[in-house]
Amino acid sequence: MPSSDLARRLSPTRRTSFYYFVNFTSSGATVAYGGIWLASKGITSEQIGVINALPVFIMLGLNLLVGRLADRAKDWRQVIIAGALIGAIAPFLLFFASGFWAILAVWTCCTLPIAAIGPVVDAAALRMAKRQGAEFGTIRAWGTVGYMVFNAITGFLAALFGSIVFVPLFAVLSLLRGLVSLTLPKFRAPAHAATVAAIGQRVEAMRIREVLKPWFLLPLVGFAIVFATHIILNAFAALLWKEQGISESVIGPLIALGALAEATTMFLWQRVGARFSPRAIIMFGALAATVRWAAMGLSPPIYVLVILQLMQSLTYAMGFLASVHFIAKWTSEDIAAEVQSFFVVLQQVASVVALTGFGWLISVMGAHGYFVAAGSALLAAGLVWVSLRLKQPTGG
Repeated sequence: MPSSDLARRLSPTRRTSFYYFVNFTSSGATVAYGGIWLASKGITSEQIGVINALPVFIMLGLNLLVGRLADRAKDWRQVIIAGALIGAIAPFLLFFASGFWAILAVWTCCTLPIAAIGPVVDAAALRMAKRQGAEFGTIRAWGTVGYMVFNAITGFLAALFGSIVFVPLFAVLSLLRGLVSLTLPKFRAPAHAATVAAIGQRVEAMRIREVLKPWFLLPLVGFAIVFATHIILNAFAALLWKEQGISESVIGPLIALGALAEATTMFLWQRVGARFSPRAIIMFGALAATVRWAAMGLSPPIYVLVILQLMQSLTYAMGFLASVHFIAKWTSEDIAAEVQSFFVVLQQVASVVALTGFGWLISVMGAHGYFVAAGSALLAAGLVWVSLRLKQPTGG
């Protein structure tokens, strides 16, 4: 094989894309069957909400610290590998966990390290992609492809073998992620190379406190609220659909369909994102989420759920990409991971509220709890609208 072909195959962009693919496979398996597995272990819906919310709550105090450490490290890669390797070991403890408290402790150990490095991966990949002339949306889309593939595979395996399949699959996928992290490239710009901030780009924030301006903060808060409504879907959709009589063999592909729409949007982002300001896209996504969750609250039939799952492209993918590009446009590379971590903290605050509250809501209201999610998404759209009124978009 010619050396140029080998370099192309092992390019930083390809290695990072492959890591994203593997990184999200365990999430795909969890969304497809995690809630059902927990229910099979005697865990109630309220307890499932706590199990999903506790790691998020803990990360509120750790995310900014991890982001700051990553920015000060020689390369973001070091922090990413450390978190991925810790996350590779913890899932094997699930083989021995039984009862709410044991599962809560182990599940927290499984998800904390991966949650901690998530914003670091996004910040590092985005900055590297810009320097290499690549599109971050395309790199990130491979994560959604991995998520989608294992949504479908897990649903199929669960239909064949039942709940026994979940823990082995989750553990193996987590181990694979740790191993693949070792192949990641160096992400920081070489000393002689221009950073993103240096390529003629106007930067509003050189320090973390400078991102607290209302016009800058409100869109991030708005997307955080919309993100939290998707966390509700991830944690409870499979369980609610099963209670509505939908077969487990359908639930996995149904969730994967949303991921397919999400991945397609990410692959096509370069054509879409350049035409509108990031904040306008975030607001549009929030309005689409209002419609989606309101319809979900009506417990619609499968053919309507197909349409609603395809709306994932509007309600999550576009808003997420618009948000990370909005952050990268206005902030210095010196605080890239810390600001991205701050953005994730906002999402985590909203998620803790959503998970703990929705666990109670579905025990009282069932699927009608989605109406609350719809109202939250509408509020998010209003926050972005206020930001646009405070500062007119100039590409942001």
